[in-house]
Amino acid sequence: MAEVHHFTYGVFNPIAAFLLAFLGSFFGLLSTARARDARTRGRRNRWLLIAAFAIGGGAIWLMHFAAMLGFEVPASPVRFDVPMTVASLGFAVVAVGAGLLTVGHGRTSAPKTIAAGVLTGGGVLAMHYTGMLGMHVAGEMRYDLTLVAASAIIAVVASTAALWFTVSVRGWMPISGAAVIMAIAVCGMHYTGMAAMSVHLDPGLLDRVAGFRPLTMILPITLITAASIIGVALSALQAMTEEEFTDGAGTPRRGVHAEAGTPWSLKQATLATPVRRPSPRPVPMRSPTNG
Repeated sequence: MAEVHHFTYGVFNPIAAFLLAFLGSFFGLLSTARARDARTRGRRNRWLLIAAFAIGGGAIWLMHFAAMLGFEVPASPVRFDVPMTVASLGFAVVAVGAGLLTVGHGRTSAPKTIAAGVLTGGGVLAMHYTGMLGMHVAGEMRYDLTLVAASAIIAVVASTAALWFTVSVRGWMPISGAAVIMAIAVCGMHYTGMAAMSVHLDPGLLDRVAGFRPLTMILPITLITAASIIGVALSALQAMTEEEFTDGAGTPRRGVHAEAGTPWSLKQATLATPVRRPSPRPVPMRSPTNG
């Protein structure tokens, strides 16, 4: 069994992973809080989808690969398969989105939240182990089933707690506290799953490990992180702008920037505003003169 390092760069990787998990959870919980206040199903779904990308893409997937940058097998090269890596992103976003759409509509109940938590937890596990399947080394990766089961329990419990937070917490401080708990749970699930793995080398495969080097993944991960943050922020800003200038049900507010659904114009403002003309000034009378 080969020697395996999980913290090649010291505390940098776990700290970066935790911060990504916290930020993704925080933005996701802010979005679900807005979803609960939406007056139409379409607006609620929009906020829930924004939350799915924030939590699934940011708090889970980006956290996973930020932590994986610290993984190293000194006796073997480590490479990543891009299609499997992208597939793991899809599992994370779809699973979280399915869970959020399940608990985000209708009456909240414990059985529904637990069922959605099991669904989402399964998706998180699929994301993690698909990502691990996309990692190549010169040998075989084996897993301790006890620790795999422990990571599955953590994933389901963490997902259920996260979904409960999405339908209950409000305010900056409660959301921040919930995001910290979610980040700890996501990181705990990841490192438990990593502890379950062992590498058994095959010397004949040392020169046949295909894929991208871990450090070359920094650029795409950075770009995906930036794109995700900008995309979530712009989507949220657009949704808030539309809600600001409508009555919450899609109808433009009168007297703000819309009048009966038509754009504002100078002509409309002129017609709508009564014009008061000054009354003519009285002409002073001249006294008659003789002659």
